[in-house]
Amino acid sequence: MSTTIPAPSTAPLSSESAAALARALPHFPLVQAVAEYETAAVHAAQLAGLAESGRMTDLDARSLADAEDVMAAARTVLKNAGRLDLIEAA
Repeated sequence: MSTTIPAPSTAPLSSESAAALARALPHFPLVQAVAEYETAAVHAAQLAGLAESGRMTDLDARSLADAEDVMAAARTVLKNAGRLDLIEAA
């Protein structure tokens, strides 16, 4: 037995939905920056622990540097938006 998956609706948004989307869109870069920062911070912390143990490889070191670069870029986005409070303790 096969199940048919309906095609997504291509109907225009209602005016209320369009207004809600317009209000939300400017926040997406901030949400993305916070997610990237937090993910990279966890990865960097894990790699820092590896470095402390003396078992860090060159690839691990490169990965740590990349995570720090991601964190710095995300922090810049949030700083420019005046929203460092989203990643820093008050």
